[in-house]
Amino acid sequence: METDSKRVTYQGNECFFDGNEALPFSLSDFWRWSASNLLDNTMRGMLAEYLVALAIDAQESTRREWSAWDLTTSSGIKIEVKSAAFLQNWHQKKPSTIRFGIQPARGWNAESGEYQSEIKRQADYYVFCLFTPLERNAANPLQLEQWEFYVLPVQVLDQQCKTQKTIGLSRLLALGAQKFAWTSLQRQFQNMHNSIIMEPDYHG
Repeated sequence: METDSKRVTYQGNECFFDGNEALPFSLSDFWRWSASNLLDNTMRGMLAEYLVALAIDAQESTRREWSAWDLTTSSGIKIEVKSAAFLQNWHQKKPSTIRFGIQPARGWNAESGEYQSEIKRQADYYVFCLFTPLERNAANPLQLEQWEFYVLPVQVLDQQCKTQKTIGLSRLLALGAQKFAWTSLQRQFQNMHNSIIMEPDYHG
């Protein structure tokens, strides 16, 4: 276990105790029980954040539950990560229609413990993560070639989608979202960011 002034993090090998008696199960056992179903909506979303964090070498060393945005690059770019999949963790008659959440919201300030007054999209970019398999017996979230990553600057969403709450894949593509493989996400993401900054009508 590691501690700092703001948070406590664990390694997974810590045991549970009853008084001074170490019990025969550990934190990693709890993680395995609670977080091993990667096709579950909640866990798939967390996994998508983790994959993007690794790809962009994010500043965050652990996931921040209540942050106004999900990840921050080493150069300070704020990223919101959204995930969707055709397969769900329940019986389906047909694959799910792909929708991603893009709703503006009040950002939470962990330092002050208060919500911001302005309702807006808090990040600079959205990364939309699509888990693509259609057949359950072939689906493996650990196979990164089964994922697609689409990147879109937030100003495009603000200009074209206003207060819209969700967006479909075809609309994302129509807005110019670029698709990247995980292995090229960091390089392509930074290249795209640099090109936008250099455009004459870019306003930050």
